[in-house]
Amino acid sequence: MAKDWKWIGKITIVFAALATLAVLIASARAEDSGPATYKAKCALCNGPDGKGDTQVGKSLKIPDLGSADVQKESDAELTAVITSGKKQIPAFGKSLNGDQIMDLVIFIRSLAKKSAQEYAP
Repeated sequence: MAKDWKWIGKITIVFAALATLAVLIASARAEDSGPATYKAKCALCNGPDGKGDTQVGKSLKIPDLGSADVQKESDAELTAVITSGKKQIPAFGKSLNGDQIMDLVIFIRSLAKKSAQEYAP
């Protein structure tokens, strides 16, 4: 009976290691995919830094994606806007898969950190 528990413990450790590896791979994928997807789909209007400081962005009065107003939106709300569109934002639900959309949300969240660093004393 004690041998059975040893195997269960070993199997548990293997599954925990695999789960950790999956999280690390997903995180690395998001770090690569989010910026690339943003550049391909969003940067034309929102600008390379997300500030909306482009000709199109200025004409449409696009907010800074790192601003408190955008960052206060939940992940679900950002996902819905990317998927279905909103006002001048086109819907990307047919051209992007769920992982790409989540990667964009993660990338948009990273823009808040960049904005905060710019304004730090």
